[in-house]
Amino acid sequence: MQYTPLDPRPTESERKVRGRGACDPDADPPALSNIPGSPVENRRQLLVKICWMLLWMVYLVYPIKDLGSGHYSTTAVVFGWLALTAFLGCYLSLVIFRSANGIWWRGSYPLLAGMLAIALSTSFYYGEAWLGLFTYLSVATGAILPPRIALWGVGAVTLLLAGTALAVHAQSGALVALALPTFLSGAAMTGVQRLVATMRELREARLMAAHLAASEERLRLARDMHDLLGHSLSLITLKSELAGRFMDAGNQEQARAQVSEIEQVARQSLTDVRAAITGYRKPTLSVELAAARTALATTGVTLEAPSTLLEEHPGLGAPEGEALAWALREAVTNVVRHAAGASVCTVGLDETWDEDGSRYVVLEVADNGRGPGKSAPGNGLTGLDERLALVSGRLETATGPHGKGFTIRALVPLGARAA
Repeated sequence: MQYTPLDPRPTESERKVRGRGACDPDADPPALSNIPGSPVENRRQLLVKICWMLLWMVYLVYPIKDLGSGHYSTTAVVFGWLALTAFLGCYLSLVIFRSANGIWWRGSYPLLAGMLAIALSTSFYYGEAWLGLFTYLSVATGAILPPRIALWGVGAVTLLLAGTALAVHAQSGALVALALPTFLSGAAMTGVQRLVATMRELREARLMAAHLAASEERLRLARDMHDLLGHSLSLITLKSELAGRFMDAGNQEQARAQVSEIEQVARQSLTDVRAAITGYRKPTLSVELAAARTALATTGVTLEAPSTLLEEHPGLGAPEGEALAWALREAVTNVVRHAAGASVCTVGLDETWDEDGSRYVVLEVADNGRGPGKSAPGNGLTGLDERLALVSGRLETATGPHGKGFTIRALVPLGARAA
């Protein structure tokens, strides 16, 4: 595996990830496949979710054993299998349709009512072995009902289980063993739903903050362009009119002098615009961190970074901060392109002392992928080392335990203000 830099002419997908990051309201939203409660994006994710739900069907072992015990007639066995299939179909339908349509689906309540009817009828007809269906009914209730009444609904299902168990003369030990998981599993599901709602609000707040940040940056650029070009263009207009009058009057020397001044003003305006655009395009740690989160999310990698990374580091100069931002961009690009099998990327910012007493700010980016193996560092790390050397910094790389993962450490000197 060789770590290489970004191509000077990035592909369309890279421009979407890096050029239209979290600060662009027109950018595509980040992938939500690894966020709880988000709709599934393809059949593979839906199949994985169904398989995960099927792992929790252990309580259905008791009704199946009861049907195979030979205590019932053929008609009763057929009816039991049909009821069990219908119950499982309702439960999986809730999972499938709510996964495909998001949090709310209008067909949830009829399916929930069907599960309730099957759980009651089979428990009264077949007995104690079928009381485990109330556990799944409790989970479905906690997921379907609105958060403000979901816990009450779970409690009602638990009381209904207790009443049904007493009516069918279930053993007291079995009642306790079923009532507690029924209530706890439903209550846990209500907590999950509240967590999903909170995460959805946080995503909306983050998008709104990104939109406001992009609007503020556009306003700043508009103000800069107005301040830079308003006076220059007005001066060019006046001098052009004056040069035309001199030419009409036959005063060629003065007209030529005005044209020369127009050329100087135009060149200076072009220089000012280039300087403003260059400053506008300078990377910062906060912007690069937002873009990194979006880029890593598209590849299924979770970014772990402290909130303090978004704050301005005391004593860190603008050139040094720009170099660290470039280091973060290059390190994340390496993770996206080359860190096969990585699931987590950790970013940290700290301070350290060198052997000669110099103080440095250290940006560390580490992944848990397969590592670089025996391949030599690519041009990306070489170019990054040269960029850090311009601000008297340096680059350090290392592999994780057992040759797994890759770590990039970018060090830049800290100014005297921090000391």
